[in-house]
Amino acid sequence: MVECRILFTGIIRLIGKRSDLLAEAAVSHMVSFKDEIKKIIFANDLEFTSHETIVQGLEADIYFTHPYSSWERGINEDTNCLIRKY
Repeated sequence: MVECRILFTGIIRLIGKRSDLLAEAAVSHMVSFKDEIKKIIFANDLEFTSHETIVQGLEADIYFTHPYSSWERGINEDTNCLIRKY
């Protein structure tokens, strides 16, 4: 997950693909940056269905891209590519 304004990248290992696990992990790892995080862009996938938990925990705006529109989340796609290389 990449935050748009400060380009904070969080890599969190999850046990499964459940949305509640992702939301809890995102909030717990990013709460120390709560004041800097203003906007997060997610893909329109099932693992982000618990986005309300992230909104409440981080007080950030959440935006979703259109399906099959990877160009709408360019920084996220680029970061994922760099992470996969290593």
